[in-house]
Amino acid sequence: MKKFLIFITIIAAIGIVVSAVLNRSLPDYDPHYEISYSDFIEDVRNKVVTEVVISGYDVEGRRQNGTRFVTYNPNDARMIDELLEYGVKIKVEKPQPPSTLFQILMSWAPTLLLIAVLVYFMRRQQGAGPGGQMGFGKSRAKLMAEDQVKVRFGDVAGVEEAKEDVKEMVDFLKDPSKYEALGGKIPRGVLMVGPPGTGKTLLARAIAGEAGVPFFSISGSDFVEMFVGVGAARVRDMFEQAKKRAPCIIFIDEIDAVGRQRGSGNLGNDEREQTLNQLLVEMDGFSGNEGIIVIAATNRADVLDKALLRPGRFDRQVQVGLPDIKGREQILKVHGARVPLAEDVNINDLARGTPGFSGAELANLINEGALFAARNNKKVVSMAELDKARDKMIMGAEKRTMVMSRDDLLMTAYHEAGHAIVGRLVPEHDPVYKVSIMPRGGALGITMFLPERDQYSASKDKLESQISSLFGGRVAEALIYGKNKVTTGASNDIMRATQLARNMVTKWGLSERLGPMDYGDSEGGYMGPQSKPMSEKMAQVIDDEIRAVVDTNYNRAETILKENIEILHNMAHALLDWETLDKFQIDLLMRGHQIAPPEPEPEPVVAEDADAEPADANPIDGSLEPGPALAS
Repeated sequence: MKKFLIFITIIAAIGIVVSAVLNRSLPDYDPHYEISYSDFIEDVRNKVVTEVVISGYDVEGRRQNGTRFVTYNPNDARMIDELLEYGVKIKVEKPQPPSTLFQILMSWAPTLLLIAVLVYFMRRQQGAGPGGQMGFGKSRAKLMAEDQVKVRFGDVAGVEEAKEDVKEMVDFLKDPSKYEALGGKIPRGVLMVGPPGTGKTLLARAIAGEAGVPFFSISGSDFVEMFVGVGAARVRDMFEQAKKRAPCIIFIDEIDAVGRQRGSGNLGNDEREQTLNQLLVEMDGFSGNEGIIVIAATNRADVLDKALLRPGRFDRQVQVGLPDIKGREQILKVHGARVPLAEDVNINDLARGTPGFSGAELANLINEGALFAARNNKKVVSMAELDKARDKMIMGAEKRTMVMSRDDLLMTAYHEAGHAIVGRLVPEHDPVYKVSIMPRGGALGITMFLPERDQYSASKDKLESQISSLFGGRVAEALIYGKNKVTTGASNDIMRATQLARNMVTKWGLSERLGPMDYGDSEGGYMGPQSKPMSEKMAQVIDDEIRAVVDTNYNRAETILKENIEILHNMAHALLDWETLDKFQIDLLMRGHQIAPPEPEPEPVVAEDADAEPADANPIDGSLEPGPALAS
């Protein structure tokens, strides 16, 4: 608003100056004079005019009959001679000169205006905003009054442990005497640590909303400027404003921008260090800041200065991690309540199919589903749109314009069928929920698995089963087309399988020959952080163990597919017909049944035309409403 008013003032000043200059340089000509100049001269020559009064560009006259008139004086040099020749009485009035102040203003106004405009833009370029350099030391924190914070704990889902940690702060802000009577002190600062999108800012707002106190919000980068001392001044000003509104909450987002460790060997940043020093003093200095709680958020707590993390400053660290399945279900319910959901939407299945999603990603999933439904002119968001939105977020958008030959599609179908069959038959593997040969992202096809629950560790059997299913695609290509005809489509599968095998041997102690020891990265020649480089013999032993794990599971995948070769053929051709198979179709195929191709869509009814060309056959409709799934 302030910028807009300044802009309007500048425009108005320019208009005034231009208008004054024009008024000064051009005659004040009124096109509505009583008579024209030619009629005036004709009246003079006819001796009708008896006297005139000349005042600047105006000529007022009187006729013999006593009537008066007004005309325009075009500064005609012969007019006076004409008047004298015909005996007209002439009276000249001296025009009123402009005031001295007006003359000075008109003389200097363009220059002063130009200087004002240049100063305004220079101050903006210096980064001080509308306040210019005088506003350098002013806090940039955004203030939300008590009645402006609408977020409550009920709006924050999936972080129940974090909410329990901060609820006592709400009680303290509402009733400080309850804690002061027992000599207790509320934490001066709370540091929220967690991955991006987990709800740290939302939780801080909920604390202010529940307590009904003002909420100051600022980013760590807003303190730091190129001029030394500016950030420290902003910190002082922010706390001065907070003291006037105590009790209140100050929220500093991305505090690692200003709170990095000092003296770490890098070139010093005097401005950032002075800003950090001032923040340390304000949080635990001589001046009391009673009633002010500082909440900071970061996803890089390891780079923060130790002085920030000591008791008396950030007394408490609250871990705001990725939500588990129960938390994801609660988050989806919160965001799903804001859009019209169809009756077929199963929030529990959606939560199971989104492990590793943050709260922000789950909100985006609901939004993407709503956008898909709107594109199809639907009134409600169904499970199909939400499933499609999740697949897009995990794997990328479908590439329906990508043209592949039938032979390439069939090879991709055998590859994905190999993954699915091996994944279904090895022990402790997550269930297969969807197989597709629709290109997405960088993949020509995808086999998706849905875990029954969140998993925080994995057994040796489970890891080996994953390696076997990863090799299922390459084994299927080799069985059907021969080892000389296999393609590069298994490159990512091979990389992931090899990395799993390497970790099993060198990091997780799952090799019987090497035992439970950490060998670090065998390629780096390194055995633990304080060990000597490993010998070539030990590196060879590690490589042999990795090769043994890979070969064992490759051979297991080959044995499974040879024993189920008929199912492999049926699933590949079903994929060619349908493009995408859901878990129910996969169950039928695994029991030895065949799936008929989809019925072609009915041709649209058109008016009969003898000259019309025959319509092309409808393309294969590969779309199904797949169940919830997770990319493997």
